[in-house]
Amino acid sequence: MTERIALARFHALIPCAGTGSRAGTAQPKQYQQVAGQPMVMHTVQALAQVPQLASGWVILSADDDHGWAEQGWPERFRRVACGGASRAESVFNGLKAMLAAGLDPQDWVLVHDAARCLVSPESVSRLIDTCQHDAVGGLLALPLPDTLKSEEGGRVAATVPREHKWLAQTPQMFRLQMLHDALADVAGSGFAGITDEASAIERWGLMPRLIEGSAQNFKVTYPADFALAEAILRSRA
Repeated sequence: MTERIALARFHALIPCAGTGSRAGTAQPKQYQQVAGQPMVMHTVQALAQVPQLASGWVILSADDDHGWAEQGWPERFRRVACGGASRAESVFNGLKAMLAAGLDPQDWVLVHDAARCLVSPESVSRLIDTCQHDAVGGLLALPLPDTLKSEEGGRVAATVPREHKWLAQTPQMFRLQMLHDALADVAGSGFAGITDEASAIERWGLMPRLIEGSAQNFKVTYPADFALAEAILRSRA
């Protein structure tokens, strides 16, 4: 068993079945044009530059009708139309597809948001290098930089200490079977309370490792975020 775990491989899983209603776009936000191509393509291409990744799995909705361009599509990435009604369900269905395809249950899976198109390959490699021998796994995150307030009726109720507070990002990296089983435990409730992969692992009393990420690895969520993402991508080019 020890030898098999030592030989475990790394795979990316990108849930790509959502609609992104807050983005204000006519189409699912992951397909909105940013710096010359659909946003999700920037995400896929960034992950394809991570040398440790053996494969990538983009999880689409069953009725996805996006016209995918093959030019620029990484050879070791595939698209699978098994997405669910929520992000957690799409991830769960994707994990089931990976296991059904014969991936080793002890392999690592790195779940990454399609809308985090600015992730750097270097940060993903750092996550892998730091967590590959960890008993639990981990995630990219940022220490909370700003003063945090709680709210009541539109007014400040209290200032919340920001020490030991982090903003979770993706990728989030866990063993394939472990994450599958953690999500299976809450599938019957419609994945209630599961806001990311780490939250499913935490329900078991486990403590994922925090790896400091970058402020540029933000999730494109609102209309103004697209312009910022485009500016950063063009500055990199």
